[in-house]
Amino acid sequence: MKKMRMNQLLRGALVAVIAAMLIGFTASCSKDNDDNVNGAGKSHKVVFKAIASSGSNIDVAVYGIDGNPTTASSLSGSTWSSPEVTSEAGAYSANVAVNAIGPDASATLKVQIWVDGELKKEGTSSGQYLSASTSYTF
Repeated sequence: MKKMRMNQLLRGALVAVIAAMLIGFTASCSKDNDDNVNGAGKSHKVVFKAIASSGSNIDVAVYGIDGNPTTASSLSGSTWSSPEVTSEAGAYSANVAVNAIGPDASATLKVQIWVDGELKKEGTSSGQYLSASTSYTF
């Protein structure tokens, strides 16, 4: 029963994270313009990472650039890293959301967006049922 409840919570959290990312993608598109600011107009090498506290288990990650999300499911372990993604020239934003289960209420989860080898944005979460996300605008 406890495992079924945990699965329901994780699925609910995943749906909430995906919905938040879609809203973010939609909101980011409403601000689009043709100005070439903040490095827009050139491509970037992007890597998404997640680091959970010891004893935690990362379950699923959703990451992407602009409106092109990728889902990595059935993950395990306390760390995860995406393959390097090359953004198209003129891409607007990079987004990542990760769910994990910690051993207890003091567990933590950190998600990061690395652009061209530099850490650009970080998001955190704490508790037994972890869900962290962050977004970076190029």
